[in-house]
Amino acid sequence: MALIITDSGCIQEEAYIFGVPCVTVRDNTERPETMIPGANVLTGFSPTIIRDRVRSQRHCRNQPFPSVYVESGAGQRIVKTLQECFTNWRNY
Repeated sequence: MALIITDSGCIQEEAYIFGVPCVTVRDNTERPETMIPGANVLTGFSPTIIRDRVRSQRHCRNQPFPSVYVESGAGQRIVKTLQECFTNWRNY
């Protein structure tokens, strides 16, 4: 995927994690960490600004973004915990 245009906070975060540049059609974001390395930009609602930011973000393709979400491996830890719980299910 070359670029995402969204107004969703969750999509902004997912785009960042998957290394896809994002243009957010809003005036603010609850995901400011995605903006620091330039992976995500806000546009407000001006069609001209939206167009210009889409053009500039297209040049961010295939650039790795630094990890801002602290730890990795949460999924594996969750699966391990669930497996342990369900293995011992009869003890509860």
